[in-house]
This record gives sequence, C-alpha cells and structure tokens, in this order.
Amino acid sequence: MTSPTDLIPEPAYVRRHGTDFWELGPNTGLAVEEGAEPAARWLRSTLGAATGLPLAPASAGGDDVIRLSVQPRPTQGLAAESYQLAVTPRGAHVVGGGPAGLFWGAQTLRQLLGPDAFRRAPLPGRQWRLPLVHVQDSPRFRWRGLMLDVSRHFMPKDGVLRYLDLMAAHKLNVFHFHLTDDQGWRIEIERYPRLTEVGSWRARTKFGHRASPLWEEKPHGGYYTQDDIREIVAYAAERHITVVPEIDVPGHSQAAIAAYPELGNTDVIDTTDLSVWDTWGISPNVLAPTDNTLRFYEGVFEELLELFPSEFVHVGGDECLKDQWRASPTAQARIKELGVGDEDGLQSWFIGHFDKWLTARGRRLIGWDEILEGGLARGAAVSSWRGYEGGITAARAGHDVVMCPEQQVYLDHRQHEGADEPVPIGYVRTLEDVYRFEPVPPALTSAEAAHVLGTQANLWTEVMEGQARVDYQAFPRLSAFAEVAWSDLPAPAERDFDGFERRMVQHYERLDALGVSYRPPAGPLPWQRRPGVLGRPIEGPPPNR
Repeated sequence: MTSPTDLIPEPAYVRRHGTDFWELGPNTGLAVEEGAEPAARWLRSTLGAATGLPLAPASAGGDDVIRLSVQPRPTQGLAAESYQLAVTPRGAHVVGGGPAGLFWGAQTLRQLLGPDAFRRAPLPGRQWRLPLVHVQDSPRFRWRGLMLDVSRHFMPKDGVLRYLDLMAAHKLNVFHFHLTDDQGWRIEIERYPRLTEVGSWRARTKFGHRASPLWEEKPHGGYYTQDDIREIVAYAAERHITVVPEIDVPGHSQAAIAAYPELGNTDVIDTTDLSVWDTWGISPNVLAPTDNTLRFYEGVFEELLELFPSEFVHVGGDECLKDQWRASPTAQARIKELGVGDEDGLQSWFIGHFDKWLTARGRRLIGWDEILEGGLARGAAVSSWRGYEGGITAARAGHDVVMCPEQQVYLDHRQHEGADEPVPIGYVRTLEDVYRFEPVPPALTSAEAAHVLGTQANLWTEVMEGQARVDYQAFPRLSAFAEVAWSDLPAPAERDFDGFERRMVQHYERLDALGVSYRPPAGPLPWQRRPGVLGRPIEGPPPNR
C-alpha cells in the first residue's frame, strides 16, 4: 500500500479520509459503464496479473466494486484527460472526462495499490488495500512527450512496447519515434525495399563518443515491418499515447543515400561508395534538392500516413550541413531558379514543400528548430531543442511549439559529474535539474505561451547500446520530467524537490517491480559503468538555464 502523498506525477488535489482502507479480494468486481471498456480491459489485464484477482464483471450499485465510468458530456466539468478517483469503504469509483482521463485515473489507482501492483504475477501473502481517498487531477500540457532514437541503436519491438507501458505509467502521451538517421533506416517502405535491405544495418559501430578509439566490430541493425508498426501504434492507442513518426530530411540521411545513391548530391561526390554510417556526429552527405528526391520522399510519406494516424508528422530538418549544396551546380541552379537566396533558403523550400504536402492531406508538419532558418514554413510547428530561443521565436510568430531544450531535457546527457558516470555526454543534468525545468519561457506573453503545446524529453542513443543503458539514462529523470509535464508546479525555484525525493522512495520500488535499470541515487552500480570509454564533456554552465 502506498501513501496518497507518494503519487508521481503529483495530482492537483488529494484528500485522505482517515486512516482506514478498502481491501480488495477474490470477490471484488469490476463495474464497467458505457465508454469505459478499454480502461477495464487494461485494468483487468494488469491488476489481474499482479494480484491474481479475477475482477469479474459486477453491478455498479453493489459493494466491493471498482466502478469505471466516462463522463457522458464534457460540459459536466471534466476535460477529456481529467479524472476523479474516490475510494470509500464500499469500493472505488474512477470517472474520466473522456476515455483518456479514465485511463490516467486507473494508473493512479494502480499506484495506490503499492509497488507490487506493477509486477506481472502475484507474490504470495500480499494484501491489496486502497486508502480511503479522493483525488482530482488533470494535466498541465496536452503534449507530454518522449522521443526515442532507434536509428543509432535499434530497439526491438518488444522494447518499444515496454517503453510505451513505462510512458503510460507516468501519464506521458506522445511517443516521438525517431526512425531514420545517418546510422540506420528502421521502417519498412514497401515501394523502396533497399531502405531496409541496405539502410537498416551497418558493418560496425563506434563505442563511446566519436573521439573514442573503440569499435564494436560486428554488424548492427534491425527494422520494423509495417505490421510491427501497426502493432506499436495500436498498442500505444490503447494507452492513449499518440505515436509521432520522424523521417529526417534533408540532413541525417546517409542511410537512405547508401540505399538509393541517386538521392545524394551526385555532382559533388560518388554516392555509390557510401555505406550506412558507422560513427557519430553529423554526416556531410545530405539529400539533393531535386524533384526526384521530392517524389521519392512523397512515396515514403504516403506509406507513413497509412501507418500513423497522428495529427503531426516530424520531418527532422536539423543539422543539415550545406557544404555539398554550396559545391553543387545542381543545388546552386535550384537556388537561382527558386529565388530563395542561399542554402538556408533552399532548406526552407525543402521543408516548406512537405509542409504543403502534409497539410493537403490533413496532417501537420513538425520539425526541429532549424526549420526556422531561411524562414519558417507556414503552418509548421517547432520542436525547440537548441535552447528556448527557437521556441520563443516560433511562438511569437504564431506557430505551435514543443519545448525540448538540449540543456534541460536531453536525457542522453550525464546525470552526475562523477568519474564513474558511464560514457559522460554533454552537460550534467541531475534529477533536480530536470525537476526544476520550466517548459514555458517567462519571456512569452500569455497569448504567445498558448502556442506551447507542451514538452518532451529526448533520448538519443549513440552511447546506449541496449535496453539497460536506455533505462539508466532515462530513469529516474523521466519520472521527474513526467511531473513537470503533468502537474501544475510552481516556479522552478519554489518547487519542493525534497518532497519529490521523498515520493521517489516509493517510486523506485515501482521501477524495481517493472524491471527498470535506473541510476540509483548513490551512483551507478558496477555493471552500469563503462570505464575507459570516452564521452563528450562540455566545459562551463549550460546556456539558457
């Protein structure tokens, strides 16, 4: 049993009624009202597995019942993702403003049952008790995201499904799926089979930062079939998580060019010699700004739209090195033909083309803040990663923004300055640093701040060779981030980090039950270290803090 004050993310309102409990047992039923069936299926499968209780169908008016209901009309007071949870001596009632709100309320009920409710099979001798409590809750942001890079190191499908469960347990609701990069193409495109035949694997992999002399001398690869993608999207939807796919253009495209050399700047280099990149950094090999390239990627996006129903489609747009365009007669002629002025204008034209293409099909483009260079594509939203500035500029221009500044919420960055921190990358971002992150820049007016859709934590996997390393970098910081994204916290300096740490004591037990290989508060365990493997230290304090 967990104290109601140990919930993460912290609810808006919690009131405990005395010190008594309602105990669940073999006769506890599940009363499911209209619209609550999906949440009931999830609750019965997860709590049924953890507790061994059948949670058989029951009447809503009886005792010893968990009752699930969806508010029939939004005008009754609860927004779609809001919920109320009441536990009395007779049972529990979870009501959501919509199916998503009911699901988040069910997640809270699971937390209240204690860490063992997060296991996959019952442990002997356990009591299942809920405190008599009233919880009322709603999220601060509509976009509460996690980006997972599966291009640098491939995560098999089961690992992706596991991360969707971890997101759901933290009330995160947007999964940004980074599917393509220089180091690998991870999604089957039926009309272009070489994207996976060639582009989904590399001959070897750099171990550590690109300055490291170490290599893993074996092939690395993998990709998701279209049926895998359909399964992932459906699994996410059952947990009220939207999957936003990313196909990176026009930079970070060496894997695609290796598969189809005609996509590259063939008047500058011999692209037939290219292979999928085996090291880290930014490849100079970018897409050629030709009609052939546009038609090719339109074909890619046509198949993508059939697989992903999300409103947004991410097109990358970051770190496009323009040296080849400067040297390319074809690119220079294109700049002159379009009248876009320079290479930045050419990138803006490239992104703008897909903005219009997606808009015509009822979707919205989102890209990293480099899409601001050369002029912001009309209708596009921005993932602001290079600090706050790109998000501020975009919001002031009336464009929607997802705040994910590298200096605050890039979870591949090191968690401590200690020498034992494995493959130390970038700035030190402690658990407290993440907890004090504020997604809405104070420089924005209230009208401008309304364009901040929400926030997102990013996991770039260059130095995360497997699931345990991803876990280590993500947790416990993702738990702090989830509270920032969900809860209406005070200003960063006024946040009760000591209270959050006290609540984390229970939450570590939940993570243990889920099998998460998080970084312990005392530092990395011996097998979590990577002695002698170079990272990427950055001296001095991070900007925009």
